[in-house]
Amino acid sequence: MFVPSILLKQLYTRASLSKTDKGVSFSLKNRLKDATIKELKWISLDGEKIPDHKISLQLSSDTCISVEELNKSEGKPFGLRQTITVHLNIDEAPCPEKRKLGICFSASPFGKLKFEVEDNITAAGERSAFIPRDDMDDYGESIIKTRQEYFESATDKKINHVGQYSIDPQELKGNIEHFIGVAQVPIGIAGPLKINGEHANGEFVVPLATTEGTLVASYNRGMKLLNMSGGVTATVVDDAMQRAPVFIFDNARGARDFVKWVKENFDKIKEEAEATSSVAKLTYIDHFLSNKFAFLRFNFRTGDAAGQNMVGRATFAACGWILDHYEGIENFYLESNFATDKKASQINIMRTRGKRVTAEATIKREHLLEVMRVEPKQIDYHGRVAGVGSFLSGVNNTGLHSPNGITAMFIATGQDVANVSESSAAMMYSELTEEGDLYVSITIPSLIVATYGGGTGIGTQRECLELLDCYGRDRVYKFAEIVASVVLAGEISLASAISSSDWVSSHEQYGRNR
Repeated sequence: MFVPSILLKQLYTRASLSKTDKGVSFSLKNRLKDATIKELKWISLDGEKIPDHKISLQLSSDTCISVEELNKSEGKPFGLRQTITVHLNIDEAPCPEKRKLGICFSASPFGKLKFEVEDNITAAGERSAFIPRDDMDDYGESIIKTRQEYFESATDKKINHVGQYSIDPQELKGNIEHFIGVAQVPIGIAGPLKINGEHANGEFVVPLATTEGTLVASYNRGMKLLNMSGGVTATVVDDAMQRAPVFIFDNARGARDFVKWVKENFDKIKEEAEATSSVAKLTYIDHFLSNKFAFLRFNFRTGDAAGQNMVGRATFAACGWILDHYEGIENFYLESNFATDKKASQINIMRTRGKRVTAEATIKREHLLEVMRVEPKQIDYHGRVAGVGSFLSGVNNTGLHSPNGITAMFIATGQDVANVSESSAAMMYSELTEEGDLYVSITIPSLIVATYGGGTGIGTQRECLELLDCYGRDRVYKFAEIVASVVLAGEISLASAISSSDWVSSHEQYGRNR
């Protein structure tokens, strides 16, 4: 199996080359896929091969083997995200100058792997930056207790609530580093909300994690109103997750010709990208030329995962193949800031990032008067006035507070909360019907959600997703429709409160106004 050189070098843990009591050590972390190491062929430092008898491999906290033991065995597992510490029994002093470290080994299913990296040897303990950690088991009870004690001594305060949790820390690998405990956020429920979606169909009671008074009550009120008029129609209209590398050339013609080559070789680039994942599917590559730069925007479908890391890895592999097969590239960066990861942007509003989903409903005039004490024309008129305010401010949202509901649902269900920066973009629209009722619609163009992977499988987060029947595979479109529907409920509730001047009085009753 071909592994691009740029991807292969990622096996080495940067800045891990360290002086130890017995010599020098460094770390390898499997960032490719589950594998089996069959044979260690050689390791070199500055071109000189280290004798095999001076090399040992720390496979786990209690398993260390020699090169001879490895090579005589049928192979040792090297799972995805597993770290192996390589110990070299050689006398080398710490030095700020870069050293060339080479390694060659065979592994299934890849075959022979060989690469060289540059790093300097650091003094023992220098890499840890004071925070205690255990390279072999950083989620064990002992090291967590040690870190808690370190934090207490560093702050001269006691850990009480933070250190109490019901989750298994061993399940947090890949979610957090330097773990010491949890942050508890209150969860309230709103609903039920009737949703007429293509994937979410029925009534849903929604968990909202927040410390903002009136928020749950407001969303609950909006859900009641929408239910009276038949519920919400929700539709996922697009799905894409991006990584946007940039390739730098000697001049603009070089960049232009490169883009032409990329188009001609799309099938091969797609093959290399998708080889890194059973889920990620490369659908198309946008290109944007400026100066002597070629910006490529790789667009993927990522199944039920949010997919930022997945597409980063897939794009990295594809770019590795490109770098190995196209001459004239002067420089390259995996991310050019053009995917605008965790930043609001116009391109994501226009082109979609995550799920593009619309929630809409027609609300009867009598229901608005009964529940909200407001006329449809009052809400519609306020929306047009607020549209001018949106234009003047340059905001990425013509609605009122979609980040409130999105954030509360994200925290409750284990989403990456920083994605609210993109997911908060929204286009709100309303119109009066001929019958005098109010049609409302909101489109969220870059809703980044997951029902599998990331933080969705942790304790309370998984539980909240399961309560919505949204945990696991083939559930992400359903969850997206629910989120958009909840957002619409919050929009109509706050719009009604503002239009009827109930906004402040609600905070007086339910919030913390004093």
